[in-house]
Amino acid sequence: MNESNYKLLESQLRALLGEESDALAAASNFVALLYNALHDINWLGIYVLRGEQLVLGPFQGKPACVRIALGAGVCGTAAATLETQRVEDVHAFPGHIACDPDSRSELVVPLLTNGELIGVLDIDSPSTGRFSAADQRGIEKICETYCQLQEMRARFI
Repeated sequence: MNESNYKLLESQLRALLGEESDALAAASNFVALLYNALHDINWLGIYVLRGEQLVLGPFQGKPACVRIALGAGVCGTAAATLETQRVEDVHAFPGHIACDPDSRSELVVPLLTNGELIGVLDIDSPSTGRFSAADQRGIEKICETYCQLQEMRARFI
């Protein structure tokens, strides 16, 4: 996708979630919107921070790992460092957690509200090198918008 496609997706997200007051419903539609808009992905979902671990939240795709320790795998690394992880080949990532053996590349973006980690958005692809720097920027901006909308809700999931 190019920058204009991501801007369109961001405006669709604002329209979809703007009036929704329930965090779980908002998270579910956020995931569904992205899953259906992005091509060549096999899993997309949110892991929610619960204490010192990430717990599976709304997702699209095959059943997934339910709990991931902070610092473990791609998701745990993104959560621990508060930095997006764009992995060209998950099999080359030290400590990769293989929830779906079909996944080859991954993009994980930390989700922050009021400056605090609430979870991560995890996107997997069956293709090596699926995610570009442009994809990373576009998804990070969409996640920022989602988190701004979440700040208006009493709590996250």
